[in-house]
Amino acid sequence: MNDFETIKVPEHLHGYPGVAFGGYVAGVLAGRAAAETVRVDFRRPVPTEQPVRLAGTPDGGCELTADEVVLAAATPAAGGGPDVPGAPTWEEALAAAEAYRAAPPPGQVDCFGCGLDRTPDTGLRLHCGVVPGRDLVATAWTPGRDLGGADSLLPGELVWGALDCPGNAAGRLLDGRAAGAVTASLSARLLRPVPVGAGLVSYAWLLSSSGRKYTVGTALATADGELYATAEALWVQPRS
Repeated sequence: MNDFETIKVPEHLHGYPGVAFGGYVAGVLAGRAAAETVRVDFRRPVPTEQPVRLAGTPDGGCELTADEVVLAAATPAAGGGPDVPGAPTWEEALAAAEAYRAAPPPGQVDCFGCGLDRTPDTGLRLHCGVVPGRDLVATAWTPGRDLGGADSLLPGELVWGALDCPGNAAGRLLDGRAAGAVTASLSARLLRPVPVGAGLVSYAWLLSSSGRKYTVGTALATADGELYATAEALWVQPRS
């Protein structure tokens, strides 16, 4: 990708109000990077409903800029990602999601990825709760057909989205983090196409925690536990 294009993220694809959903942005950049595994680093918030410039970089990646300021950059990454624990069962993930919806932590927002008021056709509904007896959070969810393309597959940028919000839930529910953390980097590998209208399990686990930062592993699997995608993410809490 040697030239550039101007894109605009629709407002309904926000994470925090006025700020584009990080997983979606990462997926857009990753789709234009020449690698199986891609790392996306966020430098500044990406606004919704405002034109931003997407251009290739010499290393086979790409970057998103506004007024010549880099907002996010994607680079080819080596390695296969973190060691992935076995997926929880559909029943375990469904129970964890229902427990989360019954008593969500404070500070929730209308996020495309995890907003509680989204429908299966207007959001991903990644309502991750703690899985009893395991050090991970999970949700069972079924993407609505309106989220798919003409091929009835979930677009790659939304698969990346399914690997994003569970990391926030892992920080909040497994590490006692407050609301407001943001994705600083997300590295992912998509293993195979993801159909819409089918039951999926997204889950996450804590890898490390220090100061305002913590890292997580995340994965997306079938209802039977076969992996669709894996990722590792760095999250940062804003300064108080």
